[in-house]
Amino acid sequence: MNRRKQIATLMGTALLTTTVLTACSSTGDTGSASTTKVPDNTPFPLSLVVNQVGEVPSKDSEMEKSIRAYTNTDLQIQWIPQAAYDEKVNVMIASNELPKLIKLNYNNPSIISSVKSDLFWEIGPYLKDYKNLAAQNQQFYDNIAVNGKVYGVPLFRDLGRSVVHFRKDWMDALGLKAPKTLEDWYNVAKGMTTGDPDKNGKNDTYGLILSKRYNQDADSLLTRITVSQGGPNKWQVVDGSFTPEFVTEPFFETMKLFKRLYEEKLINQDFAVVDVTEVDKQYQSGRGGITISGGNAQSWYDKLIKVVPTAVIDAGPLEGPNGIKLPSESGNNGFLAIPKSSVKTEAEMKKVLTFVDKLMDPTMAMLLVKGIEGKHWADKGEFTEPLDRDADAKEVKPYRDNLPQRSEAYNIAKPMKQPDLFNKNKKIGLENEKYIVVNPALTLDSATISEKGKELDQMITDAETKFIMGKIDEAGWKAEIQKWRTAGGDKVIQEFKESYAKAKKK
Repeated sequence: MNRRKQIATLMGTALLTTTVLTACSSTGDTGSASTTKVPDNTPFPLSLVVNQVGEVPSKDSEMEKSIRAYTNTDLQIQWIPQAAYDEKVNVMIASNELPKLIKLNYNNPSIISSVKSDLFWEIGPYLKDYKNLAAQNQQFYDNIAVNGKVYGVPLFRDLGRSVVHFRKDWMDALGLKAPKTLEDWYNVAKGMTTGDPDKNGKNDTYGLILSKRYNQDADSLLTRITVSQGGPNKWQVVDGSFTPEFVTEPFFETMKLFKRLYEEKLINQDFAVVDVTEVDKQYQSGRGGITISGGNAQSWYDKLIKVVPTAVIDAGPLEGPNGIKLPSESGNNGFLAIPKSSVKTEAEMKKVLTFVDKLMDPTMAMLLVKGIEGKHWADKGEFTEPLDRDADAKEVKPYRDNLPQRSEAYNIAKPMKQPDLFNKNKKIGLENEKYIVVNPALTLDSATISEKGKELDQMITDAETKFIMGKIDEAGWKAEIQKWRTAGGDKVIQEFKESYAKAKKK
């Protein structure tokens, strides 16, 4: 079935539903025609706000037409650039100009504060009534709970997404192996920077290339390497008492590694100000040799070979001296919430939930995961085959990233035929769940975090950068930690302890 037939089929399904329902209504009523109630099958108007990376898809795209037809909605999507997303959402909440469905980021204290203020529908009690939403592991919902209640549908992601990606051709040429110890990381970074791995006679490569977000959120490189060395994931809890990762010895040793790399010019000297997109371009142009990512080995390779046709990319688990260890992630890329200001009745809220549930039906799952048949993928019998990866990244990925789907783990009848590197990366990601280290404070409540969490985080991330760049020494680092404690950090520690104890009693 080509993509035009697919869209026609989806639209035809909606029309057939209307015809059948109308017919059933007519034949089921033995009274006069004037008493026959004809169902209203007008498309449900549904506004949606999500974040956007790269180009904004066209409103008339085949993807969007297919979603509207299958769900019988007049779907209108507003795409907001990722860099300004949380700020824009805060403005929309403050001005009471919210859509019927909006993506919220769980790690934004001001957003969670608005959730606590009863601005969004609690949907936990309704999930059991929607077959696809009810079929998902409860842990996904628990990981976005606010005060024990669920206010949205997660944008599902694997729990163990840290995978090491590296230029195998460089590693082989330099006689290097995938790093396990901090000294291994140093040797790999040094070899790939000073050993001229691309053989062009120039000093134009790095092992690691960092962006200004190197120490932030779930994909913090500092946290990932620290955990591999036996450290905690964001927070450590012992006998009910909490300690932030940056106070622990494994974290400090990892910072010292990065300080050494910076001093010896073995990482990019502009890391504190460079954007993630620029760093991606550097890797894709052949200047970077190793990174830790959430499963982008194939994407890196596809772009890299256009510039360096002989390049070889490989993937491996995040392994430390005592085996594989990696930080558990939240299992979501935010969640879709329903504002009470724009969805005023329970009946309308249920319509919105119906839309979200339908997005996980087999037809929509295929669409969001693989795109349009005949354009993005083809049916090859036992499996499907991708046709245009560039088109998939541009036209399908924006929807896949912002609407609920479980990749090929749910309601996908045929697996996609993928290259060996893609399958290896995927297998590592699935096996990672056996080795994850959880963040014990992920869903704990802290009034101080809600009030000034960003400010406190910024204090520490700035101090980490200062230490790595040599602007403060160890004594200065400890002084910055004390400032954090005084500014509210000690309150956070106490509030987490109390919230943890309260949760244990339930």
